[in-house]
Amino acid sequence: MNIGIIGLGLMGGSMGLALKEVEHIQDKHINRILGYDKNALHSQQALNLGLVDECVALNEIWRCDVIFLSVPVDGIVELVSSIKPKDINENTTIIDVGGAKVQILSHIPSWLRHHFVGAHPMCGTEFFGPKAAFGELYKNNIVILTDLEQSGAYQAEIAKDIFISIGMKILKMDAHSHDKHIALISHMPHILSYALANATLAQEDPQTILALVGGGFRSMSRISKSSPLMWKDVFKQNKDNVLEAMAHFQAKFNEAKELLEREDWEGLELFMAQANTLQKFL
Repeated sequence: MNIGIIGLGLMGGSMGLALKEVEHIQDKHINRILGYDKNALHSQQALNLGLVDECVALNEIWRCDVIFLSVPVDGIVELVSSIKPKDINENTTIIDVGGAKVQILSHIPSWLRHHFVGAHPMCGTEFFGPKAAFGELYKNNIVILTDLEQSGAYQAEIAKDIFISIGMKILKMDAHSHDKHIALISHMPHILSYALANATLAQEDPQTILALVGGGFRSMSRISKSSPLMWKDVFKQNKDNVLEAMAHFQAKFNEAKELLEREDWEGLELFMAQANTLQKFL
């Protein structure tokens, strides 16, 4: 079995490293892990770091038994729209790891749909590029498989076996529910982090302010270091759900603002106590 990875940044590179620890998938030996990245520097870095066995042309990736699409979500749409039946084998499994699913799955040609598995590993860091990759990224984290009933039975089993083999826990969900829920717990927090960073940078003397930062600011601003290119595509593809999530946040933000303006300290304490209960579910 040959596995191809398109996009050799944090997600794709870490997948390559994780798969190097796996010998077999459904009794099929993993022969080679091939990589492709349109950024020549990333390809060279991936080779130097041992993320893949070899970097090859895109047409050779399409001949692999399993192909991971680990590029920004607009790039995934472009890739699936460009594939021709002659490009892939009869039992090829194509797995995307994009953070928004509805738009990706809606662009898959009908003839290709049974080859395709929409996956979203719930892991990552604020760093990006091949140098950010590490083999333990996926271990003990959840992967959401979306609209799995539309995938071929063989392809679905291959995807599940791969994710289990690298230490992930599987959750199945329809694409629309995925995009709605993830907008609230992942996409909207990234917007908030970017906004917090920009609000701070907009001050007259941001360096003095930043010299005073503690753990709270560092925690909330950490993900503002995430790839603007990747997140631009996610926000674009999941715009309506992200806007809805932001509206929910705005309502609660305004509630806290009004409590402060009215000097309703007991109300503010209750507001914060209610927020504390979230930890029961985490």
